[in-house]
Amino acid sequence: MNRSRQVKQVISAHLSDHVSLYTFIAVLFLMGIVFGAVIVNSLSLTQKEDLAEYLSRFFGQVSEGQFATASEMFQQSFTHYARYVGLMWLLGLTIIGLPIVLIMLFLKGVVVGFTVGFLVNQMSWKGFLLAFVSVFPQNILAVPAVIVVGTASLTFSLRLMRQLLMKRKTEMILGPFLRFSALVVCTLGVLCIAAWFEAYLSPELIKAVVDIK
Repeated sequence: MNRSRQVKQVISAHLSDHVSLYTFIAVLFLMGIVFGAVIVNSLSLTQKEDLAEYLSRFFGQVSEGQFATASEMFQQSFTHYARYVGLMWLLGLTIIGLPIVLIMLFLKGVVVGFTVGFLVNQMSWKGFLLAFVSVFPQNILAVPAVIVVGTASLTFSLRLMRQLLMKRKTEMILGPFLRFSALVVCTLGVLCIAAWFEAYLSPELIKAVVDIK
């Protein structure tokens, strides 16, 4: 019970100390979603037709059960997430990686916004349902996890920058580095669950929506 209370206090203190950075990153991500949705309207008719044809073939394969096995999809999905947060961790260890992390977070939002926007644009209410079942289940965990890692990466990078500019050679960096690395490892556990949703839950939900007449 005491340990649970301590964990809550640590999380509360962390959020309180970095609320402005979390707010900035959340706004950046939302801007990416809006930008991704706007891009849909800027596509040419030919581009929309090509994408619509690809989606039609994909959903046809889903309806017939012609897609990768759940275990293969889980492996691919988790590998993607692991590489993504691993790159963020690596960039957080460098000062020059700070803008790249911001770009990665923005592009993550763009992908989500474009996917939802295109499906709704092409398939109306059914596209909304498809977007909901194909994007929402895994991203309800993946997006917060990525934002947390992104915030930790920026925090550590800013710490390095401050130490370099102010030449605080006596400031210990090992403790923050270990906490940063431990956070990334814990986040991988959350992303493992997100990958499970993407591999085992989303395909069945997509198939159910596609089969709606």
